[in-house]
Amino acid sequence: MASLKLAVQGMTCGHCRMKVEKALQGVAGTYGASVEFPGGEAEVEFDAGRASPEQYLSAVEAAGYTATLKG
Repeated sequence: MASLKLAVQGMTCGHCRMKVEKALQGVAGTYGASVEFPGGEAEVEFDAGRASPEQYLSAVEAAGYTATLKG
């Protein structure tokens, strides 16, 4: 199992947080995802053989927000 942290920009409310969390959980190979609002940090646990960090960045973008990898 692999994990990553993302800095998510553009969230303004709890609904935004849920939208980003749902987008991250929708990536195949995801075991779990949690998003903190208003801190703008997301943490994802996933199967590195089935998903990549780039897929999570794309999922956040498709939901209407921007994200960068942390650390």
